Amino acid sequence: MKARLIAVGERAPGWVKQGFDEYRKRLSYWLPLELVEIEPGLRGKGHAVRRAIDEEGRRVLAALPKNTHLVALDVPGKAWSSEQLAQRLAHWRASGRDLVFLIGGPEGHAPAVRESVDEYWSLGPLTFPHMLVRLILAEQLYRAAAMLANHPYHRA
Repeated sequence: MKARLIAVGERAPGWVKQGFDEYRKRLSYWLPLELVEIEPGLRGKGHAVRRAIDEEGRRVLAALPKNTHLVALDVPGKAWSSEQLAQRLAHWRASGRDLVFLIGGPEGHAPAVRESVDEYWSLGPLTFPHMLVRLILAEQLYRAAAMLANHPYHRA
């Protein structure tokens, strides 16, 4: 099984990229993780937000591989403990489909993307910078995979 993270936004700060790359490397044995960055839609004076969201949605949908399980990160989604995420990862592995995780733009996911999603994952009620969510996602996937492999990384 492989995973892909499709994230709206480009050029993460160096410390985010470094952290993400570290967890992606650690995770590679259990769950290879590819990052696909999607160019944000234009916002600001003379640019309608709705149009930007729709542009992002088209780009995200174009980047989706076929026959994958889509998990969108979104505040109203399900918040899982680390143990519950490990159980979800075991379930996803058993399904035999590759995984795609989605991080939307500043206003969230486009309606067309929402229609394609299989489930929503919430990191909790706090609002995080979207670039930081990449790093949190990679670390949490590594933690879940390590738990399933009885690796001592998770010590709760």
